[in-house]
Amino acid sequence: MNASQNNLRGVSVAIPVGKITTFTGVSGSGKSSLVFGVLAAESQRQLNFTYPAYVRNRLPHGGTPQVDHISGLSTAIIIDQKAIGTNNRSTVGTATDAAPLLRLIMSRMGKPFVGYSNIFSFNDPAGMCPRCKGLGVAVDVDENELIDLDRSINEGAFTFSGYAPGTWYWKWYKRTGLFDADRKLRDYSKEDLDTLLYAEPTPLKNPPPDWYATAKYEGVIHRFRRMYLGNASDTHKKRFAGDLERIIHQTVCPDCKGARLNPLALSCRIDGQNIDDLCRMSINDLRVLVEGWCMPEVAPAVENLTNQLRTLVDLGLGYLQLGRGTTTLSGGEAQRIKMVRHLGSSLTRFTYILDEPSTGLHPRDVRHLGDILKCLRDKGNTVLLVEHDPDLIDIADFVVDMGPGPGAAGGKILFSGPLAELRTACTPTGEYLRAKRDFTSSRIPHGDPVKVRNARRNNLQGIDVDIPRNVLTALTGVAGSGKSSLIKEILTVMPSALVIDQSPLRGSTTSTVATYTGVMERIRDLFARSNGVSRSWFTNASKGACPVCKGRGVIVTELAFLDSTEMTCEACNGTGFNETALGYRFEYQSIADILTMSVDQAAVFLAGYDKDSAKALDRLRHVGLGYLTIGRSTSTLSGGERQRVKLATLLDEDVDVLILDEPTTGLHGMDVTRLLAVISGLVDRGVTVLMVEHNLDAMLASDWIIDLGPDAGAGGGRVMYAGPASQIIEVEHTFTGDELRRYVKESPGKSRRG
Repeated sequence: MNASQNNLRGVSVAIPVGKITTFTGVSGSGKSSLVFGVLAAESQRQLNFTYPAYVRNRLPHGGTPQVDHISGLSTAIIIDQKAIGTNNRSTVGTATDAAPLLRLIMSRMGKPFVGYSNIFSFNDPAGMCPRCKGLGVAVDVDENELIDLDRSINEGAFTFSGYAPGTWYWKWYKRTGLFDADRKLRDYSKEDLDTLLYAEPTPLKNPPPDWYATAKYEGVIHRFRRMYLGNASDTHKKRFAGDLERIIHQTVCPDCKGARLNPLALSCRIDGQNIDDLCRMSINDLRVLVEGWCMPEVAPAVENLTNQLRTLVDLGLGYLQLGRGTTTLSGGEAQRIKMVRHLGSSLTRFTYILDEPSTGLHPRDVRHLGDILKCLRDKGNTVLLVEHDPDLIDIADFVVDMGPGPGAAGGKILFSGPLAELRTACTPTGEYLRAKRDFTSSRIPHGDPVKVRNARRNNLQGIDVDIPRNVLTALTGVAGSGKSSLIKEILTVMPSALVIDQSPLRGSTTSTVATYTGVMERIRDLFARSNGVSRSWFTNASKGACPVCKGRGVIVTELAFLDSTEMTCEACNGTGFNETALGYRFEYQSIADILTMSVDQAAVFLAGYDKDSAKALDRLRHVGLGYLTIGRSTSTLSGGERQRVKLATLLDEDVDVLILDEPTTGLHGMDVTRLLAVISGLVDRGVTVLMVEHNLDAMLASDWIIDLGPDAGAGGGRVMYAGPASQIIEVEHTFTGDELRRYVKESPGKSRRG
């Protein structure tokens, strides 16, 4: 009752228990604030209070939601799109119950018998490869990148900036007196060069007068390996990130060939295949193999493993492998991996909260996911979805629609009730659900196409593809069908093509929307001139920084084996600025007031003072990001928001070929329409645009479709269709064509329940 978290405006709503409720509304309307910021946060807070005080102090603290009253709340299980940790030892198999089950089966049925299940774990000393310690990779120094033999020590022969001329270590090597600092390293004798580069720590025979009595001499490369191969501090990693990436290279472990296990573990086999062979198979193929195992001695384990693999396939992840590292998974893949454990659980009466689970899924797999979520509900659980996809809105028993707009223009409940009634409601979502679905574009390609021939990267089956010029092309196909591989092939024949993906934005950890767009520089100038003071007062990384939180606006508490927690800094109320900085004004506004403005508000405010700033912000508004506050940290943006920020910066640029990676991710249907209009405008300017997409509305707005498939992994990598978008519905045996045919034929206003 009366929730006022973030942009919520005293929201009160009753959500049915034991049902699927989908929260809809335009991007930024307050869905996440209500579902995650209020419901999930309060459930976690109250659950934490059931533990003793000494345990509570070690649990994450999310703060108290701004809500007057909540009743009937059950334990919430949050299945979000955050990465599954950052541990290089974590794989799809270890993140689910599949790997332990497979290890158990190998220990009982594998021949020859080599030990119990722990010997098949690369995280256990009994099983791990002794050379790579179970990581599967060998890390070493590229000596050619660290040492320039054509320079002398004085000329900078050590190319690592930590050893550059003038640094402490550079002076240290000169002070030894062992080497001619003016001679090029290539002219050193073999003995002198070995001493300079590879000598292990040893006392000097004739140390210089200022040499420490206990100090030992150590070769440059030997020292670098000791200090930076796996042992570098976080400070050094950040300071020398570019150098370390250049100098340190990673290769497959030569001993285990990437298997991570020792020879004894790999000698054990079932039907000629060791555990590494099985973990390298696609989950689709492994499922078929395991289903054929007849092993009465371990029948329960085989049955459980089979169920785990079937669930992964049903979630659209059959193209992955159990050995795939979790750090390489996309947000959508990570979210579905997390679901596996819960779908097999016998626990009931929980509240499962999912954040746009359709992300990264082909429409065929979205509908499979819908069936799985209904099973989760039917086990006696409450399921809450934050979603935009019509097929997941369609499975809802109850819908809460928020808006009407984003940010300050949202935060209200426009509708709550059965889906059938939403279809007739006068809300942006209701209008979207009633809209006619049909192909809307008819541009004809002209000019020489971008040609890809005999592409065999990853699972591509030697395909030939022509990317037409001066049109909008949608690259489609189920997840894992080869779309990303084809993009890489396109870039080999056209390296000048510009790719806008959902990766983090460049910049420091304190980067904001204002700093990324360059607007912050002009804001600082306005404040500095108006107050007659230094610009540094208006940056939270210099004079203006809050002394308590060091300009971050939050106090971070590191918890040894749990996620770190963040609390708003009470000294600056989260602004990141000190009292002096906050005391300066420009047009009656403090620097913090300006940074809390939305892009829409800031564009209007700055229009009369700085046209360049207003223009930069207008570009963000044009791609539907007017609701973002300009002080918003870029690290908190979703993948779709990051991509649109990058797109906004290119609207006035001269671009030939533009490649977009699922640009509609996280967008409401009405926002998709708006974004597609922007992309269409680029095409009309002569830009050739290729977008990887699963969104059916985006396909309908395309001129051309290239569909890969028919399935994922080894079952994909073929061109199922390439031609005018509207003609794909006339082609049989393509999942994309089938889904588009269904989507177009369904009349607006009628249920799409199948």
